Amino acid sequence: MRRVWVIGLLCALVAFAAVKAEDEVDVDGMVEEDVGKSRDASRTDDEVVQREEEAIQLDGLNAAQIKELRDKSEKHVFQAEVNRMMKLIINSLYKNKEIFLRELISNASDALDKIRLLSLTNDEAMASNEELTIKIKSDKERNMLHITDTGIGMTKEDLVKNLGTIAKSGTSEFLNKMNDMQTEDQSTSELIGQFGVGFYSAFLIADKVIVTSKHNNDTQHIWESDSNQFSVIEDPRGNTLGRGSTVTLVLKEEASDYLELETIKNLVKKYSQFINFPIYVWASKTETVEEPIEEDAEAAAEPEKDAAEEEAEVEEEDEEDKEKPKTKTVEKTVWDWELMNDIKPIWQRPAKEVEEDEYNAFYKTFSKDTENPLAHIHFTAEGEVTFRSILFVPTAAPRGLFDEYGSKKNDYIKLFVRRVFITDDFNDMMPKYLNFVKGMVDSDDLPLNVSRETLQQHKLLKVIRKKLVRKTLDMIKKIAEEHYNDKFWKEFGTNIKLGVIEDHSNRTRLAKLLRFITSNSDSVVTSLEQYVERMKEKQDKIYFMAGTSRKEAESSPFVERLLKKGYEVIYLTEPVDEYCIQALPEFDGKRFQNVAKEGVKFDESDKTKEKREALEKEYEPLTTWLKDKPLKDMIEKAIVSQRLTNSPCALVASQYGWSGNMERIMKAQAYQTGKDISTNYYASQKKTLEINPKHPLIKQMLNKVNDNGEDQTASDLAVVLFETATLRSGYQLADTKAYGERIERMLRLSMNVALDEQAS
Repeated sequence: MRRVWVIGLLCALVAFAAVKAEDEVDVDGMVEEDVGKSRDASRTDDEVVQREEEAIQLDGLNAAQIKELRDKSEKHVFQAEVNRMMKLIINSLYKNKEIFLRELISNASDALDKIRLLSLTNDEAMASNEELTIKIKSDKERNMLHITDTGIGMTKEDLVKNLGTIAKSGTSEFLNKMNDMQTEDQSTSELIGQFGVGFYSAFLIADKVIVTSKHNNDTQHIWESDSNQFSVIEDPRGNTLGRGSTVTLVLKEEASDYLELETIKNLVKKYSQFINFPIYVWASKTETVEEPIEEDAEAAAEPEKDAAEEEAEVEEEDEEDKEKPKTKTVEKTVWDWELMNDIKPIWQRPAKEVEEDEYNAFYKTFSKDTENPLAHIHFTAEGEVTFRSILFVPTAAPRGLFDEYGSKKNDYIKLFVRRVFITDDFNDMMPKYLNFVKGMVDSDDLPLNVSRETLQQHKLLKVIRKKLVRKTLDMIKKIAEEHYNDKFWKEFGTNIKLGVIEDHSNRTRLAKLLRFITSNSDSVVTSLEQYVERMKEKQDKIYFMAGTSRKEAESSPFVERLLKKGYEVIYLTEPVDEYCIQALPEFDGKRFQNVAKEGVKFDESDKTKEKREALEKEYEPLTTWLKDKPLKDMIEKAIVSQRLTNSPCALVASQYGWSGNMERIMKAQAYQTGKDISTNYYASQKKTLEINPKHPLIKQMLNKVNDNGEDQTASDLAVVLFETATLRSGYQLADTKAYGERIERMLRLSMNVALDEQAS
């Protein structure tokens, strides 16, 4: 048995060697016909034509058939305006050529929608093909890209009418708009599709476009164009589609990247991942499979065994082992249709049917965030415009949230029209202060694929924006108190304050979302509603004090009396806080009072009023002396204070002047040049000096003034007290050198050091 096997193997080897030798002789001895044709320098016109025909051949049609088709096909010339329009598209648009795929997929989706609607009234409409899909296949060898749908298809008349002509009004409008935008040096790339010319965007990347289409009411036809003219002929292959259309693009040399699978997949996911119908891409993947080992190969690999030994092994084998084939593990490249849009548009479903996990998964998919959102809202708006939307508040603020605030484009809100992604390139889809909100809007009422520039001015967009803001504020308002204070406010509190400043129409809603630290708690922030609930009886104002920190604010002389009487004071510690409160005239009928400004008054009895008036009369000589002599031209006036308990005096701004905190912020502005008229006006306003009649220094000063109004020591003390009050009230000194010299003079006098004694 073994000998027979060895002899057979030797014979096979001899035969193989003979055939191989024969082949080699044939190849070496063969003379190639027309060698010159293979050289680029000597190609004939016929050869060029032939190569072109071969390059664009369709499945099932060879070069000869293609040539015959072209000869027999009906030739048509595009309308003059259409021809002009296509030349503009091809020659004038340099950016965003990738939108061609969005347009062709949208057209395919429309065709599928039409056949689905037709099938509701006609049972036979989908008889030829029950499938409703869009399939994209790249053919690198032939430099072709195929987009096939099983939609309604087109008859011969449809091909001529729909692909060869366009309503004159639409084309004219497109041309006028394009010319206007080119004159203004604006981008025109996104005008495609706006006036029903989306199909022609294929010529941005293709030299030739071939449409094969089969309608239930006609035979299958082929439409072909090079953008100059087009032809239509009945397909000699017969009905290969069943129903639907295949758009075949013969790509330009520079557009070869659109044949790459990754590029195609990325474009589908970017623009069309929420199309209602499944979109498949012909793609490869590597799979590990088990393959049976061929008996001949197995026998050749085995070492020779003794016949007796072999016989013994056979007897020992079980019946199962005999039946079980031997296999080996190999890696294979498998080509198959890969589904691209498996993420379903959950906004199309009623909110009550969507689970929390689905919202979280959807958010992570489109936002590329790794954490679950802090809050979300899913709603359908109806009325002047109908749209569906899902909005999310992220758990953490995006990095660089306030970099280029106001000028940076917000790409967190994505606009869809009939589930086709249009753009996220908006400046005002959401107001600036809500630049952290992520989400999507899908409307059937907006024109499909309008340009960004046109869309920005669309009246319906303004309606959408208004509703989005209201819904966003409702969503934020519904965040649980503990999550709101601990998470949301820490991350996005500044945004809400900016909203109070910028959004007049929603100021009342935003005011309810504000949180501040107050004298009521060392750690828990307080809402204005909670502050108003805790207000003392007969308190008619909301008191606040601004400073660089809580410590500075609560140690200010302005809050001494308020805290002693048990009034709650809001501490504004962020630069934007005081702007925010200034933009908010009142809350719940209560006006705001900056305790560093004029206007702080307390409810007092007749006896208290008489006592205060008596003190004012008693200290009138001092207040008059301060205004007229040592502090002349430095203060507006000097009065007896109602707000001080421990400090000798304080410098108070007028009701419309700058507090010390605001002055510090304004002078720190990067654009501050000192030449601004309004800034100089506020900065130069004189302040009111309030004195504390109960303080020993003030009492002593009154005695000195009563004894001798020309006392130099009293004058020096008054100036030092004024400058100290200026610093404690948060203002800057105009002359720090003079202040230092006065302090030194007083120290010399107190320590009996001669005023003229120099350092040695």
